[in-house]
Amino acid sequence: MSAGPNTKGALRHVLGHLLTPLLMCVGMGLAYLGAFHAPEPHHLRVDVVGSGPTAQVLAQTLQDEGAGALDVRTVTDQDSAVTALRERTSFGAYVPGARPELLVAGASSDTSAMAVEKVFTKVAAAQDAPLKVTDVAPVSDGDPTGQGVFFLLVALSIGSYASVAVIGGAGAALPMRIRALLAAGTSLAVSLVGVLFAGPVFHLVDHGLGGLWAMAWLYGAGILFIGVGLHTFLKRWTTLGVMVLFVMLNFTSSGGIYRPELQPGFFASLHAFWNGAGFVEGVRAHVYFGGHALGGHVLVLALWLLAGLALTAVAGVTETRRRARTAAVPAPEPAAASPSAADRTVTEETEEEMEEAVGV
Repeated sequence: MSAGPNTKGALRHVLGHLLTPLLMCVGMGLAYLGAFHAPEPHHLRVDVVGSGPTAQVLAQTLQDEGAGALDVRTVTDQDSAVTALRERTSFGAYVPGARPELLVAGASSDTSAMAVEKVFTKVAAAQDAPLKVTDVAPVSDGDPTGQGVFFLLVALSIGSYASVAVIGGAGAALPMRIRALLAAGTSLAVSLVGVLFAGPVFHLVDHGLGGLWAMAWLYGAGILFIGVGLHTFLKRWTTLGVMVLFVMLNFTSSGGIYRPELQPGFFASLHAFWNGAGFVEGVRAHVYFGGHALGGHVLVLALWLLAGLALTAVAGVTETRRRARTAAVPAPEPAAASPSAADRTVTEETEEEMEEAVGV
């Protein structure tokens, strides 16, 4: 039996809407595998402590053998090495001697510290000496790998971009100012949930919850306002759009798993200005490094929020103009509504909401 016109039409709708999850599959594969599948050091800054010929020769040898993997410098004393680690301009400091010691800052990046340890374990082994590793900036007991902040970022992101589908889709009939207020209130709720996870529930951090909450609110509000603004222009493609921005490009460039020194150039470059990196590095700076360079990370989050507010304002003006043009068109003669046309309209609206729900 051949398929009737209704079956063919339904099949075309299904196939058309399958494009979005397939694009998500391709995008997630390219993003995650491209960013994480083969981490290698690229100009990873390390120090060799000492000013004599032995330290100079060791530093030059490591620089030459690394072929761009390491950026090796010598520092005169251990205090200078510790300062560089705590200012996050270095990721390891090797102290040569009969009992060689490696200084790292685990809170800066556990995976970077492991990469540095791997290098200098071989150096110490060549000298037949065990390597002592000292962490000058350890993470809290509740986050032994230092990656808890990244998974907190994931939770905040999902809560924010999933809410975009609801506010932009189900709330599309509401005035933009009401949707903007909903976005602001939702971002507050998401940030409070994040603080509960980071503090009393999982103890990811043992102090600085107030600052963490402020950055979580800035981060979530930026996503929500950008998403609500985009919905005016992208409609059912909004979920795919926010997933590209705040999942595919965001998680992979945040530095929560691998810092840019261990990533390909594209994702490493995004780390400098993407909002996920602003949150992860801002929390690290606030909680573990005495607020060093915190202002730059907060500025990144604030700029993303300002971009979201501007986009929402533009969307509001666009919708007002659309309504004005619609009102200016003469109304047609009254006629009985076609049931089939009404059904098609409902179906299309339902499909749009389902399209967004798939991404969520």
